[in-house]
Amino acid sequence: MTAEPFVSLTALDAAATAARLPYPALAKAIASMLRELRDGTAMAPPRIALPVGDAARGQGTLLVMPACNRDIVMTKNITVHPDNPQRGLPNILGEVVVANAHTGERIAMLDGPTVTGRRTAAVSLLAAQSFAPMIDGELLIVGAGVQAQTHLEAFVAGLPVRKVWLQSRTRDKAEGLAAQARGLGVEAEVIDDVAAVLPRVSMVVTVTSSRTPVLPDLDSGLWTDRHFVAAVGAFRPDMCELPPQLCQTASARCRLLADTLFGIEDEAGDLLQAGIDWNTVQPFETAILEADALRTRTGSPLVFKSVGYALWDLAACILASQK
Repeated sequence: MTAEPFVSLTALDAAATAARLPYPALAKAIASMLRELRDGTAMAPPRIALPVGDAARGQGTLLVMPACNRDIVMTKNITVHPDNPQRGLPNILGEVVVANAHTGERIAMLDGPTVTGRRTAAVSLLAAQSFAPMIDGELLIVGAGVQAQTHLEAFVAGLPVRKVWLQSRTRDKAEGLAAQARGLGVEAEVIDDVAAVLPRVSMVVTVTSSRTPVLPDLDSGLWTDRHFVAAVGAFRPDMCELPPQLCQTASARCRLLADTLFGIEDEAGDLLQAGIDWNTVQPFETAILEADALRTRTGSPLVFKSVGYALWDLAACILASQK
């Protein structure tokens, strides 16, 4: 995957960054990055997570994510402050600096939250395109924040989604997201209980910061082999969107995948709390090579856990830096 020819760019705001990162093209760029990862031509260390602030004036986390391939080097700096919306500020702020790997010359500065939102949704889109047993069914999104919005946009842009069901503890935000879905030409409905629609949907996306499972467990009898689950929200050990039996059974049936194994033992609260054996979790870069077998395997829903990886940001940077 090459970034040539380099283009001289100025700093891009959120709208300009989004315009350079259409979801279907970004999913393809991430697929190319998976090949680079397997070939050893792209690399990224585990991200640095640094607690910042204090309880009196506001606490948050600084996330620093560098990555490079043969031609591009980038660093993403993101701060996450959950209480910021109460101050009238976004809870995620940051930037991505892109440079020529050979000279260090700066190529672009992209809007960090936009890159994060779009590449995360594009990773889930690529996983659904690759592994979901049914891609033309109905979609359930649990959560109504920024990641819910980007996943809605990505799945509608890249899959033949017929209807979207939305559930959130903040109903007015879910209603707003439903209106956006209808604007994209998709039927949408807000619900209070995910169990009511789980038997009819084929794809489930969870994008919350919940500390308790937001989905029924496997013993509810609502799950089938045709379900695909993308669990995105939990990125700390104390967070947990997925119920334990669902994770454990997917693990035992070789249907538990992760976008990366770098840092997962420190960050994936769903899997940590379920006591998962990390040797049973299949990384994206190798799982995609046996996508057909994984898609048709039975015994549990297919669960895709995403914790984020700087190489997905690098893929976005390469796409945004092309003519």
